[in-house]
Amino acid sequence: MKIVILSRNSKLYSTKRLVEAGTNRGHEMQVIDHLKCDIIIEKRKHQIFYKGESLKNIDAIIPRIGASVTFYGTAVVRQFEMMKVFSAVESQALIRSRDKLRSLQILSKAGLGLPKTAFTNYSKDVSSVIDHVGGAPCIIKLLEGTQGVGVVLAETRTAAESVLEAFHGLKARAIVQEFLSEAGGADIRAFVVDGVVVGAMKRQGKPGEFRSNLHRGGTAVKVELSEQEENAALKAAKALSLGVAGVDMIQTSTGPKIMEVNSSPGLEGIEKATGVDIASKIIRYIERQAE
Repeated sequence: MKIVILSRNSKLYSTKRLVEAGTNRGHEMQVIDHLKCDIIIEKRKHQIFYKGESLKNIDAIIPRIGASVTFYGTAVVRQFEMMKVFSAVESQALIRSRDKLRSLQILSKAGLGLPKTAFTNYSKDVSSVIDHVGGAPCIIKLLEGTQGVGVVLAETRTAAESVLEAFHGLKARAIVQEFLSEAGGADIRAFVVDGVVVGAMKRQGKPGEFRSNLHRGGTAVKVELSEQEENAALKAAKALSLGVAGVDMIQTSTGPKIMEVNSSPGLEGIEKATGVDIASKIIRYIERQAE
């Protein structure tokens, strides 16, 4: 098969591993910068041009779309779908997962455990918003944030009110969530491919850091999920219609609570922590679906 990876940087670990895994299984792999694609729309004819050439005879794509370019990236994915090309992550699923508020609403409807969350339309009564999640300390997240950027732990009510007022003053939409202190700066990422958890790791934030993101200096070790955690990860990926997903959760005394579901999860941390060839599992998923 001819498989295209939509990635802005062919040197990234995840992109290189997918190229390697696909090549090892006999596929023709190509990396394309989705921001350099031109979408041509006309009656019953759908085309994508890349560097002046029309893209044809492609069997499948693997979107690696950054959060900052979600709008154009998903437009390119959608155009490929209209051309009857299989996508490892569907365009609508990608959009749903990138919208933090919408994804939480979908996960809530599916009956999954979540941290209590409040969202208002720039309410001036920030104190009552904070009360809705149990007061301080609490977490305040920008809806457009990624990799831990735009996430603030407000340890006091005064700090929480100040941060929320500042975000509102900038017309930056944010959600307020209860702070789950029992997490201890750690969370679990379960990597789901085609309805199966293929690897899981526990991420621990560096001392004094409540965020466990590896990009922020966190560490990761392989972990075996409980049945409850595995079921929550699979249910979350299914609720958002994601064939490939990184499901982040915190284990609490009342069971796992989903923090986020990532539609373009990185491979480096999970592969190094677990020793599992996740990239090849993604390629096999594409083989099953595209053929």
